[in-house]
Amino acid sequence: MLRRTSKRRSGFTLIEIMVVVVIVGLLAAIVVPNVVSRAEEARRTTARTQIESIASSIEMYRLHNGNYPTTQQGLDALVKKPTAAPVPKKYPNEPYMKSIPDDPWGYPYIYRCPGEKSAYDIISTGPDGEEGGEGNNADVTNSDPS
Repeated sequence: MLRRTSKRRSGFTLIEIMVVVVIVGLLAAIVVPNVVSRAEEARRTTARTQIESIASSIEMYRLHNGNYPTTQQGLDALVKKPTAAPVPKKYPNEPYMKSIPDDPWGYPYIYRCPGEKSAYDIISTGPDGEEGGEGNNADVTNSDPS
């Protein structure tokens, strides 16, 4: 009697690989938008937190010196004693902040005194790097509701 042995192939067929690729693609289409929107919201929250920290330092500056840093002095007045008028007379030995961070998108914060909506404005221009904008490109400012 002859015995037939069947040879089994190991590995995946093209159809099996295509099915897996389609499933992975569908999962990515569902998950990626949620992750990206969460990352953008995290950046906006970080910008609000940094702006609050800068605003607290500006208020300390005003308490010591009787006025806010001018637009010309800028946020650098929180890191080192300004040389432009009005030169503060009670600047502490330690600066109000060690450094001024860039916003979460890598742009410097904009400071204006007097501000449009308050005594001063601190503005993060958002991901587009330009003032104004809507939606995800909207600015984050110290006058935004929390």
